[in-house]
Amino acid sequence: MSLDPHPTLYGTAVTLRPATEADIPALAAIRATPEVYRWWRGEEDLAAEVARDLSAPDTAVLAIVYDGRVVGQIQWGAEEEPDYRHASIDVFLDPAVHGRGIGADAVRTLARHLIADRGHHRLTIDPAADNTAAIRCYEKVGFRPVGVMRRYERGPDGTWHDGLLMDLLAEELTG
Repeated sequence: MSLDPHPTLYGTAVTLRPATEADIPALAAIRATPEVYRWWRGEEDLAAEVARDLSAPDTAVLAIVYDGRVVGQIQWGAEEEPDYRHASIDVFLDPAVHGRGIGADAVRTLARHLIADRGHHRLTIDPAADNTAAIRCYEKVGFRPVGVMRRYERGPDGTWHDGLLMDLLAEELTG
């Protein structure tokens, strides 16, 4: 087990490091892009929301760094009840770097850490059921669909939309 609860992690193309206050403007700007806001919408003041995410005691928030700049955020939390122990991941990425394998590298890097260093045998992720790009990304890492969570989250239009629960067992991690 890693003694550092939030170490810097190195993937093939990305570095995942603990996000700081200095990252708030970049992360809020990425969240504000229509391609990300559609899935990660929030309150009017996205900078304040990102700041709250950074201080949440039950979530580790990491900045995704690619080519020397912050291009997204990946975070994880854990259910520590021994009989149900697992970790969950969530991620968003600047649309300017979509389609380059950056998301899969970030998810794989964090998954490897959660399995090898934190001792998790199972990970979950829950994209919107119609977020096909995210689902393909997670499948590349080894996540498999578990089932549709009906009317899981409210969309920008105020209606409820389905989510897809996906999980990954340690031995299914690819790459």
